[in-house]
Amino acid sequence: MQALRVALLGYGTVGRAVYELLTHQADELTERIGAPLEVVGVAVHRADVPRPELRPELITTDANSLVSRPDVDIVVELVGGVEPTRTWLTTALKSGKSVVTANKALLAAEGAALHDAAHAGNADLYFEAAVAGAIPVLRPLRESLLGDQVFRVLGIVNGTTNYILSKMDETGASFKECLAEATELGYAEADPTADVEGYDAAAKTAILGSLAFHSRVSLDQVHREGISNITAEDFAAARRLGRTIKLLSIAERTDKGIGVRVHPAMIPRTHPLASVNGAFNAIYVEARAAGQLMFYGPGAGGNPTASAVLGDLVAVARNRRNGGRAAGESTYAALRVHPMGETTTRYYIKLEVIDKPGVLAKVATAHADNNVSIATLEQEGLGADAMLNVVTHAATDAQLNATVSALRGLDAVRDVLSVMRVEI
Repeated sequence: MQALRVALLGYGTVGRAVYELLTHQADELTERIGAPLEVVGVAVHRADVPRPELRPELITTDANSLVSRPDVDIVVELVGGVEPTRTWLTTALKSGKSVVTANKALLAAEGAALHDAAHAGNADLYFEAAVAGAIPVLRPLRESLLGDQVFRVLGIVNGTTNYILSKMDETGASFKECLAEATELGYAEADPTADVEGYDAAAKTAILGSLAFHSRVSLDQVHREGISNITAEDFAAARRLGRTIKLLSIAERTDKGIGVRVHPAMIPRTHPLASVNGAFNAIYVEARAAGQLMFYGPGAGGNPTASAVLGDLVAVARNRRNGGRAAGESTYAALRVHPMGETTTRYYIKLEVIDKPGVLAKVATAHADNNVSIATLEQEGLGADAMLNVVTHAATDAQLNATVSALRGLDAVRDVLSVMRVEI
């Protein structure tokens, strides 16, 4: 059995876990594939870092030369970022090498270029580990649900933000307090911006939307909001409504095309996603024939992500051994990605108001003038502490923004304290 030769780009937490699994499970992987896998090169940033488990001749700092070697069959990319990884992977794919990547940022920004390169080189491009770590969700969307019609994909796809929001819900602590705890425990990076401001989740949402709806969705088309402005008072309001708050990744098919967005939302405590706590991830899929499906598990970490990478590696290795390749990108639907202003959902609005006659009428008129119907309206407190809690019926985001602008202009409204979407 001729070995299939693998180039590994990146040797951080995930890269090392992939190498260890390849080494420890070598015999079993050979049986599954029908041929052995041989790592012939490992591209690293610094060659002087001790790596006793690697033979010195495997280590290189020249990733471009490694992916260009004619004896390499499969490239596994675990470096991250858009460049120079895009150049490396397009070079590999165009030359007929299969690629396995966990690079969500690259796929969200340059997925079209990668898929075009894979088509040109008649090569496989697999990326299960790019979304939700070990949770198998991309392949079900690509393959298992290929005969079905998916309506919506709802996800909790960032463990850092889910840990923070879970702690805020459980303890009543502030965002800053829970972020500090997440950082101390290693769930949050020293610079948590990519997580808490929704950039990480937005990249994953672009990938999910592309697969679910057979259309190209890019990162710049995903509406994004983070969680840094969520307060303990928001959670108290959600609790009164029988809800909790999650940072949701949403990709849905509408009569206008595709809506893709990432933002905090109040969801019912009875919904399966509400029970996803800590650093765990979950993706909830709604389809015509399959109905409602949920995929749940650890969304990050060395071993979970390495598990997804190895699954892809076995799949592309089998394809190469059998002389075939998987189906490529499916974009036949070419649905329009509509702007956030056209997205329809419900909203929660908290107002600080002057406690005097006529206030409710003015607030109701501001909503009616912008075609936003009020579902419930509750006063909280009296006098200087008077608040109004409004929950709307479904309206477009543009209508809601116009309503909020009108409310801010009322002399009876001291401040608009919170605006949050109410989903599901």
